Amino acid sequence: MENLTENTRATRLRLGMVGGGIGAFIGVVHRIAGRLDDQFELVAGALSSDAERAALSGQQLRLASDRVYADWRAMAAAEAARTDKIDAVVIATPNHLHYANACAFIAQGIHIICDKPLTVTLSEAKDLKDRATAAGVVFVVTYNNTGYPMVREAREIVASGRLGKLRSIQVEYAQDWLTEPIEASGHKQAEWRTDPIRVGLGACTGDIGTHAFNLAGYVTGLKLESVMAEVSCFVPGRSMDDDINVLLRYQGGARGSLWASQIAPGNENGLRLRVYGERGGLEWNGELPNQLKFTEYGRPPVLLTRGGFSIGKASARITRMPAGLPEGYLECFANTYFDAAELIHAAKEGRPVDPEALTVPQVDAGIEAAAFVEAVIRSGQNDTWANVDD
Repeated sequence: MENLTENTRATRLRLGMVGGGIGAFIGVVHRIAGRLDDQFELVAGALSSDAERAALSGQQLRLASDRVYADWRAMAAAEAARTDKIDAVVIATPNHLHYANACAFIAQGIHIICDKPLTVTLSEAKDLKDRATAAGVVFVVTYNNTGYPMVREAREIVASGRLGKLRSIQVEYAQDWLTEPIEASGHKQAEWRTDPIRVGLGACTGDIGTHAFNLAGYVTGLKLESVMAEVSCFVPGRSMDDDINVLLRYQGGARGSLWASQIAPGNENGLRLRVYGERGGLEWNGELPNQLKFTEYGRPPVLLTRGGFSIGKASARITRMPAGLPEGYLECFANTYFDAAELIHAAKEGRPVDPEALTVPQVDAGIEAAAFVEAVIRSGQNDTWANVDD
C-alpha cells in the first residue's frame, strides 16, 4: 500500500480542465490539489464559456496557446488526436453541464475527475456510469471530505466493529453565506448556485446536502433506504431551497437525521458527523478536521489526532505532516487526487489497484447522491416518506 511519502511514480499524469478559469473558486482548489503530491500536471483547458476569458485564464496558467480552447467539445476532439493527449480531465463547470462535458471526454477514452454533484438528474448519472464502464474510463467524483485522514480513521473504526451495530447517525452541514439574496446583486457563485436551470432539482440539497449525505454513508458503510424531508426556501425572492431537514432510514435498522442550511448565521462551514452504535460513538467536526472523538460506552471519551498514536493504516496512508502540524481542506482535496492518480495509473498499466484507493468516491457515489436529491425533493413536495431509488 503506497502512501504519500513513498511516491515512486516516474511521470506525472497530464491533466486538462473544463471550467474553473478566472474567478472560479473551485478551479483553483482542483489545480492545487492535483499538484500538491506531484501527481498531475495541468497542460490543457477550456477554462470558460467566454472565449476571451478562456484565453486569458490559459495565459495566466502558462498553458501552451495551442492547448487553450474556447470550446470543450473542440478540446475533447483535439486532445484525443494528440500523441501527448491528456490522461484525465477535470470537470469544474456548473452542474447542468457535467453530463455533456463528461460524455464528450468519455467518448475519447479520457479519464474523468468531476466536481460534485455528478449531474442534475439520476437518469443522467446512471447513463454516465454505463458510458464510463463501456469505455473503461476511471470516473472520480470529488466528494472530497472523504479525503480527510480522520474521516478515513472513522470509517476504519466503524468497519472494525468497535461501535457495534449502528443505531443513530446525525449529520449536518451549516453555512451562512446565502443568508441574504446576494445572487440578486450579481454575486457569481450565488447566482448560479441558486438557479434551477444550472443546479437541477435542489440548490442547498445538491450543493452541501449531498456532501453531508456522502460523508455519513462513507463512514458508516450504510445504504440509505428512505427519507422524510422538510425542504425550505426562506429568503424572499429566491426560488430554490436554502435549508433542509431530513429524517433518514437506513437499511439494517439504523436511523438518523440530516440538516443542511446556507442561511444559518454564525456558521461558516459547519460540517459535522456523529455516529452511535451499541458499544460506542464517534464525532467529527469538519472545522477541526485533525481530531476525532471516540467513545466506548462506559469509558471516558478519547480524542484521536491525525498523525498521533493509535491511528490506523487508512489514516496514516494519507497523512503528510507530523502530529500537531495542521492539515486541512486543500490536503483532503489532494488526497482525492492522490487516489484518483492511483486508479488511473493502474488502469494505464493494467495492474491491480491499491485497495484503499478504491474507497475514493467514484461514479456510484454520484449516482447515490443524485438519488438522494431526487428523494429529498420528492418527499418535500409530497410531505411523505420517499424511497431512495438508485
